[in-house]
Amino acid sequence: MLKRTLFFENKCTLTTKHEQLHIKTDTREATVPIEDIGFVVIENQESFISIPALNKLIYHNASVIFCDDKHMPASMLFNLEGHHLQQELFRNQINASEPLKKQLWQQTIKAKILNQAHLLNKLNKHNSPLEYYASKVLSGDSDNREGAAAAYYWKHIFEFDFKRERNGAFPNLFLNYGYILLRAALARALSGSGLLNTLGIHHRNKYNAFCLADDIMEPYRPLVDAKVIDIINRYAEDYLTTKIKAELLSILTHTVYFDNKESPLMVGLSTTTNSLQQCFSGKNKKIIYPKLWN
Repeated sequence: MLKRTLFFENKCTLTTKHEQLHIKTDTREATVPIEDIGFVVIENQESFISIPALNKLIYHNASVIFCDDKHMPASMLFNLEGHHLQQELFRNQINASEPLKKQLWQQTIKAKILNQAHLLNKLNKHNSPLEYYASKVLSGDSDNREGAAAAYYWKHIFEFDFKRERNGAFPNLFLNYGYILLRAALARALSGSGLLNTLGIHHRNKYNAFCLADDIMEPYRPLVDAKVIDIINRYAEDYLTTKIKAELLSILTHTVYFDNKESPLMVGLSTTTNSLQQCFSGKNKKIIYPKLWN
């Protein structure tokens, strides 16, 4: 079932009763079945959510995202017991060999570059070197085909000069917001598959609690890029309005394709993370990544 995403920009009170999330604002009251919720994004700093409501949301594997005073997602609460074989799966992940992790990273970067090429093609732009780069990705991407592809991709994706920087000029902020949401969705899916977000296959920053999410989200990033281009083409704003945030949140309901089988993004992420779990346990050798567009 496709889970709902709830976004609270204004001050609200969130409590629970009879397995429902009870929502109260200055203008309305409503209830939503907790089992139907995938994400709750709380932006207003004066909002209140009860501990029982948080516990029930987490029990149903919903992620609760809290924003900072700049209205950017800053922290997340999600289920740490998402799988009944948790200890065994953690052990498989921790004991994964370096050759396996390098092969998984090779697959990940190849999928990322192919999705970047697909997006450029959808935009009627030349993707000339990208498919070649994808075909030449080595184990562990030891010769950095990802970097070479990124240099070409970011130079050609927009109709204006652009430099991809975390704190750079428009539309970097749009991209950052979308990537944070995607990262949260991946973290939720990884937890649901019984995997440790902290332990990546490539990213190893000791200050990063979501190294594995950062790894596995790479092939999905072009979804955010495509949505940002769509927003730029339809809106004049160059800052994050409520309308634009809602557009970026809609990424979570995007349809992706596995061998021509359609799947909502949130289900597709779980397909990918479950296949990664199978790789760690020795039951499979390939992460299943989708095509982002048919």
